[in-house]
Amino acid sequence: MKKLVFASVLFMSVFFAHAQVSINVNIGTPPSWGPEGNDDSRYYYLPDIDVYYDVNQSVFIYDNSGKWVREKRLPSKYRQYDLYSGYKVVLNDYRGDAPYSYHTKHRASYPKGYKGQPQKNRGEKPVKNNKSQGKQKSENKNKNNSQKQTNKDHGRPHNDRH
Repeated sequence: MKKLVFASVLFMSVFFAHAQVSINVNIGTPPSWGPEGNDDSRYYYLPDIDVYYDVNQSVFIYDNSGKWVREKRLPSKYRQYDLYSGYKVVLNDYRGDAPYSYHTKHRASYPKGYKGQPQKNRGEKPVKNNKSQGKQKSENKNKNNSQKQTNKDHGRPHNDRH
């Protein structure tokens, strides 16, 4: 009986240790503008703006006056760049923390305007707030307010005698 309990404990220890390892190996979540089907890739190169993206750390990597920096946002001159429409080169052949060590090769292989195989984004591009959406929100707000008023009226006792 002791051997069976010991074997069970040993089996469960190995099982839970394996489960812990698989959780720790998990990489960052690719952004919705990232190319579909590349969940194991750590870096994208954006040739139109000459910038890298690190999926694990959710940061952009770019050259800032000769120094490579990591930022959550694109450089100010590219803030209007459409990440959903731009081409993303998935770097599957690099393992490390400095994809820019091959920057000369990447720029030569993927010049500005480069388009490889057609890509589909992981998610849909968010719809910008325009006038019709603002109008719709305003109408929904008015509708909700009138429903609240109606509900209040139903909760009050009515005195129909004049």
